[in-house]
Amino acid sequence: MKQLGLIAAMILFYANSFGQTKEFGSVKLRDGKKTAETYFDLMITTASTNLNYGSSNNDLSDYKKENKGIHAGMSFQAGITPKFSLVSELYYIRKGGALKANNPLTTQKSNLRLNTLELPVLARFHLGKFYMNAGPSIAYNLSGTQKIDDISTDIKFKNSTDAFKRLDAGIQVGGGYMFPIKQKRLALDIRYCYGLTNISHDKEMFNRGLIISVHFSEPWKKNPLAKNRNT
Repeated sequence: MKQLGLIAAMILFYANSFGQTKEFGSVKLRDGKKTAETYFDLMITTASTNLNYGSSNNDLSDYKKENKGIHAGMSFQAGITPKFSLVSELYYIRKGGALKANNPLTTQKSNLRLNTLELPVLARFHLGKFYMNAGPSIAYNLSGTQKIDDISTDIKFKNSTDAFKRLDAGIQVGGGYMFPIKQKRLALDIRYCYGLTNISHDKEMFNRGLIISVHFSEPWKKNPLAKNRNT
């Protein structure tokens, strides 16, 4: 719930900034028309993830611990209009969560880590230097480990009670702020990730995460999706 509160506060700040920011994120062509900017981004940072345990989540709330992991990859923003873009990303992220000892679910201290490739496709709405994102994502779990007390084992991905699922689907929502640097830009992006897939075969386990990332962007020379608008 803390992550949702942070996103809500950011959206309210974004909305209050309406009318206070100048148009940013569009370029003028020689014929006097405007089209959206298109960028290719490289991003690297850390993500804070945890697990939701469905019907048992409230009973486990005092025992849950977040995992910190690397989040790195690439992002492509294809401008459609000066105020709207489609964004596709591909990145590696380490997900998972931990439970303290004496918890009602496992009784033992546990820690689950998943090495994941994720592909979100987002609708991005621009307002000056601010933007908002929302859209679906699909992820593929490459590998993972589960540590029970002090014993660590590789997790299995198959259809059995002691195994996990490779595919995971979810929804991402958030926003960001862009810092123009000549023809390039630096963007700070804050995003909440809500997993929809139960990744376990014998328990209810859903991925949750808060990603705060820094994007280093290069302008893309040509965007076939862009639509021109008269100034």
